[in-house]
Amino acid sequence: MKLLAVETSTDACSAALFIDGEIREKFAVAPREHTKLILPMIDQLMADAQLKPQQLDAIGLSRGPGSFTGVRIAGGVVQGIAYGADLPVVPVSTLAAIAQDVFNHQPDVELSFTAMDARMDEIFWGVYQRNSLGLAELIGAEAVTPAGEVIFPDRIGFGVGSGWGVYADQLVQRLGERVLETHVDVWPRAACVAQLGAYGFANGQAVAVEQAMPVYLRDKVAKKQSER
Repeated sequence: MKLLAVETSTDACSAALFIDGEIREKFAVAPREHTKLILPMIDQLMADAQLKPQQLDAIGLSRGPGSFTGVRIAGGVVQGIAYGADLPVVPVSTLAAIAQDVFNHQPDVELSFTAMDARMDEIFWGVYQRNSLGLAELIGAEAVTPAGEVIFPDRIGFGVGSGWGVYADQLVQRLGERVLETHVDVWPRAACVAQLGAYGFANGQAVAVEQAMPVYLRDKVAKKQSER
């Protein structure tokens, strides 16, 4: 199984290769540099592995939510490669990738209250549990919402993501003692997109490239001014 993954939805930019269970990644926190960095990252990974796009089985796309521009950059890069090499795409939630990074590095974390700062006094929100394979599994639905109105299961977990750095007071007031501790500086990473993408591919979640649509959650951001 060979899968390329692309993640550009936040200030972090990364690409990763999943090759038969091994993951190689290029990662950098570089605001507004994604268009300069992402293709060289991909080229270097592919060259080091001596692979051509046609030798891949699929591409993992970090589909959002996240920065409108960042999500579009990843989508454009993935579309270009997938169309050119006739490859399917496995869309992976950015929020799931954030939760997965914590699950990978914090073995005691079983539930992630995942929050990304969405600006406009809102957060991107999703609750993920660690499944039997150690992978992030969504509970309920992802949403864009004020921090004080998040929906969550009555379970204990960890607060994860940039939203906890901006709206910690509101989130703690809302969730109370369900939050054991917080991990604010957790980025979505292509390595986690690759990990979840490989699982998704094996379980029939790959789609044709034209069906691999970004998820913004906040619909009005994706509309033209005249449509709002």
